[in-house]
Amino acid sequence: MAWFKKTRKPIEPQTDKSSRVPEGLWIKCPSCGQVIYNKELTINLQVCPKCAHHFRMNAADRLAMLFDDGQWTEHDADLRSTDPLSFTDTKPYRARLKASIASTGRNDAVVSASGLLDGMPAVVAAMEYGFIGGSMGVVVGEKITRAIEMGIAQRAPVIVVCCSGGARMMEGTLSLMQMAKISAALGRLDRAGLPYLSIMTDPTTGGVTASFAMLGDLHIAEPKALIGFAGPRVIEQTIRQKLPDGFQRAEFLLEKGMIDYIVDRREMKAAVAHSLRIMMGLPPSARPVASAPPADA
Repeated sequence: MAWFKKTRKPIEPQTDKSSRVPEGLWIKCPSCGQVIYNKELTINLQVCPKCAHHFRMNAADRLAMLFDDGQWTEHDADLRSTDPLSFTDTKPYRARLKASIASTGRNDAVVSASGLLDGMPAVVAAMEYGFIGGSMGVVVGEKITRAIEMGIAQRAPVIVVCCSGGARMMEGTLSLMQMAKISAALGRLDRAGLPYLSIMTDPTTGGVTASFAMLGDLHIAEPKALIGFAGPRVIEQTIRQKLPDGFQRAEFLLEKGMIDYIVDRREMKAAVAHSLRIMMGLPPSARPVASAPPADA
């Protein structure tokens, strides 16, 4: 019977040259399954060329996309969060801050900047989701408030690109106070007769949705962005009902009148520039407006 048995040699693990393809060179689209060359995805503003799925972008890339020639001046970059409550959950808040600063290269979850958008002076605050989920703490509230005040001082429109999980629980009530603080600053901007545009990306939830994200003169959303206050699971458990398909997605909110329109990221700069010119009573642009590639393209 030994004649009919096949002896199998043990498979030895490959210790060197296990793969000749560099890690991170390709990425798979979670929507359509298309395998995309990473550089091609970057040039396409992190949008899948096959199904138009919008990947998340960092704050610097969003600023480069909106400002002319990808040039802007950053403000209040040195502001950092402290640990006023000495908060610890699975690990200390200070450790989370240190890790987020190291991974993103930012001191907190928003970058505020000024520059030209289609030749018009503008102030833009872009939220950084990679920094503790883009959560809104004291520094985020202070930087957005200062950006609004800068818009008032310079007679320039203000744009906030929202991408956040909501208020930062590690700072407790101090975080929740930022909702009222930013809302009050937006009231002053409104009395000054200057436009405020809210661009909602995936995700825009919690205290950010409950304050400045929904206070815009114009609400623009990216396709299929998750926008809401409490999460769908929490709502289902509370009301004990099955939610409709696409609940809290941009298309659902557009249908219900909570946002004004949905814009593909590749058309975002042109849409924002056109809207600002109408709102500020300026003539149409004499040149074609295209979204710039990300800063690292």
